[in-house]
Amino acid sequence: MKSASKRQRKKKPSFHKLLKTSNVKLENKVKNRQFKHQATAKKQRKEQRKLRQAISDVSHQTLKPLERYKKKPEDEEEFLETLPTDMMEEGDLEQIRAMAQKASFITRELSSCAPVHVKKRKSDQPVEKYEKIPRKMQQEEQTELIHLLPIKDKSGLIPQTMEKPGMRHHPEGHLYPQVDLSGSFCHTQCLFLFLVMQKVDDDEEEEEVKDEDESEREVAQSFLSLTPEEQLELRSQKLTEKKLCIAALGSAILAEPHSSIKKLKELRAMLMESDPCVAVTVRKLVMVSLLEIFKDIVPAYRIRPLTEAEKATKVKKETQQLREFEEGLVSQYKFYLENLEQTIKDWKQKKLKSSQAVSLASYRSLAEVAIRCMCEMLVALPHFNFHNNIVFVVVGLMTEPAKKLSDMCCEAVRKLLKQDKLGQASLATVRVISGLVKSKNYNIRPEVLKTLLCLRIKEVEVKKDTEDLVPKQKLMSFKEKKKNLSRMQRKWKKAEEKLQKELLEADASESKEKKLKLHTETLNIVFLIYFRILKKAQKSNLLPSVLEGLAKFAHLINLEFFDDLLTVLHNLITSGDLSYRESLHCILTAFHILSGQGDVLNIDPLKFYVHLYKTLLTLHAGAANEDTAIALQCLDVMLTKRRKQITLHRALAFLKRLSMLSLHVMPDSCVGILATNRMLVHTFPKCDILLDNDMQGSGVYLPELDEPEYCNPQNTCLWELHTLKRHYHPMVRKYATHLLCGAPSEGSGALDMGLSRRTPGQLFEDYSVKDMTFNPPVAGPPSKKKEHLTIGQAFLDSALKKQVDTALLLEEDEVSLDFAASYAQE
Repeated sequence: MKSASKRQRKKKPSFHKLLKTSNVKLENKVKNRQFKHQATAKKQRKEQRKLRQAISDVSHQTLKPLERYKKKPEDEEEFLETLPTDMMEEGDLEQIRAMAQKASFITRELSSCAPVHVKKRKSDQPVEKYEKIPRKMQQEEQTELIHLLPIKDKSGLIPQTMEKPGMRHHPEGHLYPQVDLSGSFCHTQCLFLFLVMQKVDDDEEEEEVKDEDESEREVAQSFLSLTPEEQLELRSQKLTEKKLCIAALGSAILAEPHSSIKKLKELRAMLMESDPCVAVTVRKLVMVSLLEIFKDIVPAYRIRPLTEAEKATKVKKETQQLREFEEGLVSQYKFYLENLEQTIKDWKQKKLKSSQAVSLASYRSLAEVAIRCMCEMLVALPHFNFHNNIVFVVVGLMTEPAKKLSDMCCEAVRKLLKQDKLGQASLATVRVISGLVKSKNYNIRPEVLKTLLCLRIKEVEVKKDTEDLVPKQKLMSFKEKKKNLSRMQRKWKKAEEKLQKELLEADASESKEKKLKLHTETLNIVFLIYFRILKKAQKSNLLPSVLEGLAKFAHLINLEFFDDLLTVLHNLITSGDLSYRESLHCILTAFHILSGQGDVLNIDPLKFYVHLYKTLLTLHAGAANEDTAIALQCLDVMLTKRRKQITLHRALAFLKRLSMLSLHVMPDSCVGILATNRMLVHTFPKCDILLDNDMQGSGVYLPELDEPEYCNPQNTCLWELHTLKRHYHPMVRKYATHLLCGAPSEGSGALDMGLSRRTPGQLFEDYSVKDMTFNPPVAGPPSKKKEHLTIGQAFLDSALKKQVDTALLLEEDEVSLDFAASYAQE
C-alpha cells in the first residue's frame, strides 16, 4: 500500500524545470509564428504567379466570338418525355421549360464554340488551374485597426486606435481597388482592368511631371520679373533660410546620429535643390556639410551586409538599433557618393538637365566641390565601405586637363599612400593606376607616376628557399601532447593556447606576414608599370619618373632582372636622348641595384663611373637646382658605400674634379661638395697627398681626360681650397679651412659636433638659396655715427684757445665785417 501511494503521488516540478519548459514554449511559439509568416508569403507568391500567368495567356490568346445555338425540337421532346408530367401542374411545367432554355447559356464555357450538350473528354480541352479557383467578388476593404495606449481622463480610460498603414493610396486621395485577378474572371475582363489601371497611373504621372515643370517655370518667370535689388534681396533671404535648415539638420545628426537617419536622408535630398536662384550655392553647402558629418559619424570599421541567418536571429533591442543605424548609414553614404559622381559626369559630358536649375556655366564650380569632397573622403575614410570606388574616381581624374583639379587629386593620392600603414589602400590605388597607364597608352602626366614615390614599402617577402632555412615552431599534435605531457600539463597548455588566441583577437594590429604579402604584391605591380614603360615608351615624358622610382625601389627588385636592367640603363645613358637629371637617375638606379642583393653579382660598373666623372662639370652653376642633390646621392653610393671596390686613383680623380666644381656653383652646392670631399678624405686617408706640393710618380695631371683611372690625379694638389678660404659665405670658409688642415676629427681645425654629423645632402638642404636668402644670414655693415665737434675742450694749445675765446666775446659793433667797403677804400 505504501508503495502504491508513493507511485500515485506526483512530484512537484522544480523552478529550473518550469523555467526550462517556459523557454521551450517560447521558442516553439516563435517558430510557429515564423512558419506562419513563411506560409502566408508563399501563398501570396503563388497567387501573384498565377495572376502573371493568366495575364500572359490572355495577351497571347485570340478571343473567339460567342455563338448561339438553338434547341432542336427533338431534344425538347425527349426532355419533356423524361419528366413525370402526370404529377405536375401546368404552371410548374412552364417554369421548368423556361429554366431548361436558360441552362444552356449558364452552364457552358463562354470561350467555347462547341455545341452545348456534346460530351467532352479530358484530353480534348484541359481546364486551366486558375479556372478551377472559385471567384472572389470585389468587396470593400476592411481597415485593420491598431490598438494604442489608452488615455486616462476624469471619466475613465479612453481607448485609442489607428488604421494600420500599408494601404495603397492614390495621389488624389482615393484607394486603388485591390481586385483578386487570380479567380475565375473572364480573360477579357482581367486584361481590360489591368490596362485601365496602368493607363490611369501613366496619365497621373505625366500630369504630375507637367505640374512640376509648370511650377518651376512660373517661379523662374516671377524671379526674372523682379528688379536686380529685389532679386538680390530675395536670394539672400532664401539662402539664409537654407543655411539655417542645413545647420539645424547637421547639429541634430551630430547630436544623435543613431536616431537621425531620416534627417540625414532629408539633408541629402537637398543635393537636388531645384530653386534656380540658390541651387548652386545650396548644393555646394550640402556637399561640404555631408562630408564633415560623414567624417564624424562613420565608425572605425567596415560595415558588412548581414546574412539571412543573422537577420532571422533574434537579438537585443540595442543590437537591432545598431544594425538599423549601420544599414541606413551605408545606404545614405552610397547615395551621397553617387550624387558626387553624377555631378562630375555631368560636368565632363556637359549634359544639361531637364529641370535647368543649374546652368552649364555652374557645372565646373559644382564639380570642383564634388572632387574636393571625394579627395577628402579618400584620405579620411580609407577603412570604410566603397573606398575602392572613391579610388577609381579620384585616380581617373588625375589625368584631367584642368591642372588645378589634377593636382588636387594627385595630392590626395600622395597623402593616402604616405599615411597607409597596412597596405590595403596602397594596393588598390596602385592597381587602378596600372590600369589607367595601360588604358591611356602611356599618354599621362608624369605627376601620376611620381605619386608612387610616396609608397611606404621598406621590405618585401623573401624567397621560399631562404624562408625554409629559418627553423619554424612546430605545433604539437594531440598524440604528442598525450605522450609527452601529463594531464595537468595538457590542461595548462590548453588554457595557454586559448589565452594566446584571445590576445591575438584583441590585438587590432595587422600581422607582419599579411603586411609583407600586401607590400610584395603592391611592389610587383609598381615594377610592372616601370618595366612596361622602359620596354614600350622609352621616349615618353614618363621616363624621368620611372627612373626616379627605380632608383628608390631598386634594392627590392628580384635578382633575376638585374643583368637585363643594367643593360637597359646603360643603353639609355649612351643613347644621348636623356637629360642630365635623367642620366643621374639612371646611374643612381644602377648603383642601388648593385648595393643591395647585387653584391653577389660579379659586375664591374666602370662605365657608370666614367659617365658621372665626365658629366660632373656640366652641373648648372648659375641657379639653385635639385640636380646637385641627386649628384651627391650618386657620389655617396658610388664612392663611400663601395669603398672596397674603389681604387686610390679613382678616388683622387673624383676628389680633384669635385674641388674644381666647387669654385663655380652656388654656396649651398659648394657646402655639399666640400662635405663630400671631407667624407672622401676620411674614407681614403691616402688622399691627403693632394694637400702637399710634392709629386707622386711620373706624368702630368690631365684634367681634360674623361678616364678617372688614367688622368694622373696624384700629380696635382687642391689649390682651390685657398680660393674658397676667402669665400663670402661663412660655411664655405669654415669647410675650406677644415680641409686645408687635413679634415681632423678633433683639435683646433675640427668642426663642431652638429656639422660633422650632417650628411652632404642635409647640408645642401639646410643652406639652400632657392629663396634668395643666406643661412646663416649675412651680417650688415657696422653703423657709422657722425662725429660732432665740441667747443672748448677740443683745443690742446692754451694760447689758441684763449684767442678764440676773446674773439667770441667781442660785440658785433666793434668788429667790421663789411669786406667790400674795406676793399673800396683801398
